[in-house]
Amino acid sequence: MSYIPSTSRYQHMEYRRCGNSGIKLPAVSLGLWHNFGHVDQLENSANILKLAFDSGITHFDLANNYGPPPGSAEENFGKLLKRDFRGYRDEMIISSKAGYTMWEGPYGDWGSKKYLVSSLDQSLKRMELDYVDIFYHHRPDPHTPLEETMAALDLIVRQGKALYAGISNYQPEEAARAISILKELGTPCLIHQPKYSMYERWVENGLLDLLDQEGVGCIPFSPLAQGLLTDKYLKGIPADSRAAKSHGFLQADQVTPERIAQINRLNALAESRGQKLAQMALSWILRDRRITSVLVGASRPEQLADSLKCLDNTSFSTEELEQIEQILNSGAI
Repeated sequence: MSYIPSTSRYQHMEYRRCGNSGIKLPAVSLGLWHNFGHVDQLENSANILKLAFDSGITHFDLANNYGPPPGSAEENFGKLLKRDFRGYRDEMIISSKAGYTMWEGPYGDWGSKKYLVSSLDQSLKRMELDYVDIFYHHRPDPHTPLEETMAALDLIVRQGKALYAGISNYQPEEAARAISILKELGTPCLIHQPKYSMYERWVENGLLDLLDQEGVGCIPFSPLAQGLLTDKYLKGIPADSRAAKSHGFLQADQVTPERIAQINRLNALAESRGQKLAQMALSWILRDRRITSVLVGASRPEQLADSLKCLDNTSFSTEELEQIEQILNSGAI
């Protein structure tokens, strides 16, 4: 039986204006960084996408190198889009990026016009799309003039291959320059995607203020600090966790006894709010109205459903915020 979306899918999601644009994004967006590659079960990925759409999630975030292997998340998303979501493309915001290594040779990485244009052409073929809604430069390139990189984004928008341009992983000073260049070119920067969580606070040192002043949206990734801000590590490192693996972004030496003690204190505070730790960590980001949306990943539908409950309580008392700061400053390495 073909998929028929829930008729009440827009009734329970909060939508926030993205900067000064006409676009609204769901407060929670789905990132396809993990769990949508060829190493994953396609039907599980399909069930995650269906639950997301049924829950009012309209924004699906990809990049050229998502998988593994690189490119496979876009390919699988394209298959599922064609099979299950035919007729619903205009209800979706689909984004992709280029900026990390994608293919061999001098034109498969960083920020040249050659790389960005070629990469998006490949992404569109993998997803079987005529355009993406947002195309990001994934990270700053220290070797390519910023003017060239931003001109490539401007060109891509003017060609109709993307509706909006965005940047990711840009520090405040370089973000300010990129936003200024795009504005002069006539293609405003729609959104910035930085890493932000209770354990990654650099965006608070100027970036959020800059984006607010310039009318640019903000959509943080890794809001759960690669799983640290969940109940997974309350008793140490589980054998099946990311930290137990030799590869990946979260290493065992980051899960110190001090960190575990900290997480347990945060978990106790979350419980007093009627939330799980992960839900509180997401709510904590969404409490700031400068945040347009927060990106979550999911390895199964139940995990996504759990994350969505963060929307039930995004308000914090002054005492709760002070307590969180005390816990985070309590000496963990």
